[in-house]
Formats: sequence, structure tokens, C-alpha cells
Amino acid sequence: MYSRTVFRAAGPWVLAALVCALTARARAEDEPSSGDRGLQELRRLMEDMRRRHEEELAAMRREIEAARSAAEQGALAAEVEQYLEGTSETGDEGGPFVARGLGLQALNPEISVVGDVFTTWADRKGEPWQLDFFFRVLGIHIESYLDPYSRLKAAVEIHAEGAELGEAYFTRFGLLPDVNATAGKFRQQFGVVNRWHKHGLDQADFPLALLSIFGEEGLNQTGFSFDWNLPAWGGATQMLILEITGGTNDRLFGGNPRYLPSLLVRYTHYRDLTPSTYLDLGLTGLVGWNEEWQVNATTVRDRRVTAVFGADVTLLWEPTDRMRYANLVWRSEAYLLRQDLLAPDGSGPDTIVAWGVYTYVQRKVSRTVEIGIRVDYYRPDTAAYADVAGLAPLAVTAGSAYRWHVGPYLTWWQSPWVRVRLEGGYTDGNGTGPSELVFGLQLTFAAGPHKHERY
Repeated sequence: MYSRTVFRAAGPWVLAALVCALTARARAEDEPSSGDRGLQELRRLMEDMRRRHEEELAAMRREIEAARSAAEQGALAAEVEQYLEGTSETGDEGGPFVARGLGLQALNPEISVVGDVFTTWADRKGEPWQLDFFFRVLGIHIESYLDPYSRLKAAVEIHAEGAELGEAYFTRFGLLPDVNATAGKFRQQFGVVNRWHKHGLDQADFPLALLSIFGEEGLNQTGFSFDWNLPAWGGATQMLILEITGGTNDRLFGGNPRYLPSLLVRYTHYRDLTPSTYLDLGLTGLVGWNEEWQVNATTVRDRRVTAVFGADVTLLWEPTDRMRYANLVWRSEAYLLRQDLLAPDGSGPDTIVAWGVYTYVQRKVSRTVEIGIRVDYYRPDTAAYADVAGLAPLAVTAGSAYRWHVGPYLTWWQSPWVRVRLEGGYTDGNGTGPSELVFGLQLTFAAGPHKHERY
């Protein structure tokens, strides 16, 4: 091995000396013209040998560096294993624990901070126009993989009035084949956008129908969720979601003092239509109970069902070669509420039905600019006792009540961490409040690894 290395290193210089000798002899014996040609040829041969020699030396250096890197990685792996087992530097069990200060950083959870700032100008019928500045939320988002099978996610929302827990849940991956399980407080998977945080929406706020049926914060309860990836069917990906949560939503389950559980079932169907286009369909059902009613100033216990049904469709076109510069999204959702109750005026059992729908189209026109428009429609039920029972906006006293909204918007991404949105909106209807014209300027910024994560 040693002699071969010596020969590889010295060989070119021996050959160079031999070439010089031959060159001198050629000069003495040949004519000047042929000597010049021979000298040029020998120089070319020497240059080729020198280049090949440098390439061989570079290859040897790379082999040495690779061997050295492998040795260092092996030593690092041994240190990590020793750290995890709590052994001493010599590897003796029961020895003193040696802290690896730099390694402790890997045990810290990932933390992101999101700010959502608003400026709005509103002109409501019968009222003077109003200009508002407010900090909607400062969100602290925490995520950590506890082990190869489990993850923790949490979101704490800080408002001017105080702080509240938005979400905090634990997910166990692979609980059963193709089944993941989640436990904790989480935004439920009713449709598409209810699962998202407000700062991650494509518009400034949730759709009108969602806000009317579920309340300002949407459907967010505590319990268990199971996600089952169904076998593929006809080239489509399918999923079945089952959520069992306590019925704590005030809008739906205000008469549920014992927090009887609610049950949500969702089916999704995802299909690629072309290499650049996909279709996502979903059907959702939610059922829960109320059992306490105020009838003629008396509390009456009688269990009644509340159910909400939903359907959603999303169509996305995103060319594979220009996905960062162009796309087109069309998304729509429909909601239907049916709530059984006892009328507060003593007239007995009754049922209210409310429904709504929204649709929006959004287009990415450049890498940093998106434009879109959303249209909402919501129709509450009519009940003479709606004001007494506090049923609005699920039911109102006016007949043939409805409310609609249209809002164009433009979003500019200064960077993946900073987003500015200009949005306008006009809302009107019958028996559901005055008409209003609103313009808003929204600034959203994020610090940390998750940026503007939707959930």
C-alpha cells in the first residue's frame, strides 16, 4: 500500500525528467522545425499528466474527509446514546450524569408568535361612521414531538381583555393501522374553515353562516378525535373523522349544564383531476343535546336534540411549474341547523331551522399578491318568542328574515412572515340588523418556525 502511494506521488516527476531528457536529445538530432513540434507535443503530454495527478490527489483528499466525517458522526451518535441513557462519559452505568448543554436545545418545544392588527372604517345605516384601531389577538403557538409517535400542539390567545386557551391537544399517530387519535381542546373539523385560526383565514373573518350558527369563535370544544385514512377508492383518497366532545358551545348547547357529549362525523373525498388540479369534497354531521329550558320563568328539564349538517367543496388549480406564482381556488360550504326546544311561552315543543352558505374565489396573480371575493347568505328561522328566549341569530321575530354579504379583498405578502390585507364588505338583509359598509386594513405578522399556520 505504501509503495503504491509513493509511486503515485513520485511517478509524474520521474516521467517529467525522462521527457526533459528526450526533449534535449531531440533538439540535438532533429531539424529546428521538427524539434519545435516535438517540444509542443511533449508539453501537452506533461500538462495532461499534471492534470491527472491533481485529480487523483483531490480524490484522495475527498476519501480522507469522508472517512473523517464518518468517524465524527459515529462519535456523535455514541454521545447522544450515552446522553439518552443517562450514563457517564466512560459509558459506565450508574456513573455521574454528564449534561450535554448544547443537546438540551433539542428538547425545547417550537414556539411561534403571531400578531393580528386591524384598522376598520364602518358606515352603518342610522349611525355615524366609525373608525376603529384594535389588536385582535397575539397568539402564542407551541408544538413539540414528544416521541416518534406523539405530538403536542397548543395555542394561547392574548387579547386586550386577557388571555385564553385557544387549543391544546395531544395526537398519537398510528394508534391503529391508518388511525390517529387526538385528545384535548381543539377546533373541530366541521367543514374546512372552522378548523382554521382567524389569522390563517383567506379573509379577515369567518363566513357569516358559520358565525351565526357556531358563534364568534366557531366550534371549539374538548374531547377526543379519531382520523381514519380509508382505503383508496377509484384513485381517490378518503378519510373518516369521528369526534366526541363535551357540548360546551353556548350557541348550540346553552341548555346543557351537564355537558352531555356531542358527536361529530365527517367524511372527506380527495381526488386529483389533472396534474395541476384537485377536487376536495366533504360531508359533516354534528349532533348534541340540550335538557334545561326556561318556560314561563320556570326551569324545565326535557332532553332535546340539536343537529347541524354541512357540505363543502374545494377546487384548486395550481400549475406544477408555476405554483409559487399562480393558482386559483374556489371553495364553498353550506350549513343547516335543526334545533328542538321547549318554547319559553309555554306553547310546548318546537323546532327552529336555520341555514346558510358561502362561496369565494381567490386568485394568486404573482408570488406576493392574491385577490379574491367572497359572497355569504344566511337565513335564520322565525319565532315569536325569539327575543324572550335569546335565540338570535338562530331565530328572529321578523318574518322572511335573511342577511347577505359580499366582500372583495387583496392580500400582499411582504414575506412569508408579514402579510397585509385590504378588504371591503357590504352587508344587508331583512330583520337581521342595519345595512353596513366596512373597509378594513389588516396586518398579520409571525415570528417562529410555524409562520401563518392555519391550525
